[in-house]
Parts: sequence; C-alpha cells; structure tokens
Amino acid sequence: QVQLVESGGGLVQAGGSLRLSCAASGITFSNYHMAWFRQSPGKEREFVGIINRSSGGIYYTTSVKGRFSISRDNAKNTIYLQMNSLKPEDTAVYYCAASDRYSTIRTLYDYWGKGTQVAVSS
Repeated sequence: QVQLVESGGGLVQAGGSLRLSCAASGITFSNYHMAWFRQSPGKEREFVGIINRSSGGIYYTTSVKGRFSISRDNAKNTIYLQMNSLKPEDTAVYYCAASDRYSTIRTLYDYWGKGTQVAVSS
C-alpha cells in the first residue's frame, strides 16, 4: 500500500525555522513529482511548493519564496521542506503529496499524507 508520512512539525516563534520531512513507501518514488500543501482552519488547502522527479524543477507559491526550500532524496524516498523566517500566517497543517503531473492543482495529486501541524507564535 502507498503511504506518505510527514514529520517535523511543531511550535516555533516568529522568525524561527523548522524542517519537515515526508517519507514515501509503496510507490516508485523517483517516478513522481512531489509537493507540499498546507491548510489552516477555515481555509482551503493551498499549494506551497513542488519539486520534480529529478530535482531539476522547483516552484513555490509567492508567499513563501525566499523563506522555504524544498528538496528530495530519491535514495531515501523522502522529501523535505526547510522553513525559515516563519510567520504566524504560516500556521497550518502541512501535507505532502505525489503526482505524475508537475502542477500546483491539488486535484491532480494521487497520494497524500495525513499532515503535520506547524504553529508559529507571534
């Protein structure tokens, strides 16, 4: 069975950093583009960033550019999200997702993790 398992969430003060991880199993990891999404209470799940199969293509939503960095280690079947200069508005549940499409559209993603909570205090 396919599993995506996020970890690394927690509570941090504004201006601080966290690194999220997502470990995948049950899929040929290198065949999939991988993305991070997030969702805060009362809001739609939104795209954060994507990294393509071989790490040659990376794209972020405007609000996190310059602060967040996505990477992947195909040998470990894992992707990461390094989050720096965190702001209270970054507070959300963060999800990783896998797709055979290089896209920001959440409905095109085939597999999802259960999420990890990130809370940023002011």
